[in-house]
This record gives sequence, C-alpha cells and structure tokens, in this order.
Amino acid sequence: MQKTYKITDKDGIHARPATALVSTVNKFKSEVFAESNGRKVTMKSILGVLSLGLEPGDLITIIADGEDASEVVETLDEVFAAEGLGIVHG
Repeated sequence: MQKTYKITDKDGIHARPATALVSTVNKFKSEVFAESNGRKVTMKSILGVLSLGLEPGDLITIIADGEDASEVVETLDEVFAAEGLGIVHG
C-alpha cells in the first residue's frame, strides 16, 4: 500500500511534524517507509524522516507493508491534513 504527497507546509518537514509522523507510525505493526528524491528511509525513525530534508513542493511516497498497512496509510492521511503538511499527489 502506498500514497504520494506533495509537501505544502511552508517550513517543510522539520522536527515537530516529523515527530507526529513517526509517533503515529510506531503505533502500528506494519513496516512503513518514506521515499523522496531517490532516498528511502524507515518512518519509524525521526532521524530517518528528517534526513530526507523535505522542503515545500517536494514529493514524498509513503509505503506500508504488513497486516495493518491500509490503516497506517489512512491514519497518516489524517496527520498530513491535521498538521497541514501536504496534499495527496496524483
């Protein structure tokens, strides 16, 4: 299961929103990765997410694999909307 977002937050993904994303993902059993600009990191690590250096306009693809993968993606949808981080792309 995967979904791509376009980053819309004027500050990109910095520590506070990265923490919200990571803490959300860590509630689930599925493996969850983020891909952006040719790099792939685990979404269960704040340093991994921050290492992507996401800026406004960047695309990020969330990839979830496991028994609760669809639930993870749905919940991340809510976090992206609530935090004003990005919109679904494509």
